[in-house]
Amino acid sequence: MINNPIGVLALSKREIVRFLSVASQTIFPPLIASVLFMYIFGVAIGARIDFSSTGLSYLGFIVPGLMTMHLISTCYENTTSSLFIARWHNHIQEVLLSPLSYFEMVLGLLAGGVARGIIVCVGVYIVALFFTPLPIMHPFLLAFFILTIAVIFSCGGMMGALWAEDFGMLSLWSIYIIIPLVMMGGVFHPMTMLPDIVRHISKFNPMHYLVDGMRYSVTGVSDSSILVCALISLTLALGTFFATVYMFRIGYKLRT
Repeated sequence: MINNPIGVLALSKREIVRFLSVASQTIFPPLIASVLFMYIFGVAIGARIDFSSTGLSYLGFIVPGLMTMHLISTCYENTTSSLFIARWHNHIQEVLLSPLSYFEMVLGLLAGGVARGIIVCVGVYIVALFFTPLPIMHPFLLAFFILTIAVIFSCGGMMGALWAEDFGMLSLWSIYIIIPLVMMGGVFHPMTMLPDIVRHISKFNPMHYLVDGMRYSVTGVSDSSILVCALISLTLALGTFFATVYMFRIGYKLRT
């Protein structure tokens, strides 16, 4: 499906160099935020929460949730800003006129978001090791969830960048949909702590299954079936990727 690997690699390199050149804005802020979350919630407050029923400390419980939360926000922000600025300054035309298929264009743009998400996610885990020993129970499963979640929200960021008409619209999906769903997906609490009606509603929240898949991969503990979590994650990754390719193919807000 990739007929121009050199072009895809060149576009991927451009996207990766773009965020690495401003690492103080793209890499370090989520790591600093994670330190604050781990200290305030995990150490200061978590020590007073009885989590013995889960077999985990509260800090050990929230670390996979923080990894997921920052993975999602980082991937979404990277591709949203990259593609929207390319549209805003009209240099997206250079990509559209290049000898790349629409599949290859999306793949190259996707690389930046996925790479940044992986770096931040691994960084959050390394930071967590300074607070608590947390061996990874299922490393290959963790790699699967990190990759699929990175694809979902990198593609989601591209779709958001194509939809937005101005800079103010860029953050609407994140503020009103993504962040609330992630927070209610179990980043800081197990589903068993919720009232029955909220727990049943949470079963329709796809973020719950992404967070739960990451948590099971790291700790071996989950609220839902890991097979269901994996299927939902893979389905969303494939769905958002091919939806993004389709939007490029029809030139949705790309050709003026």
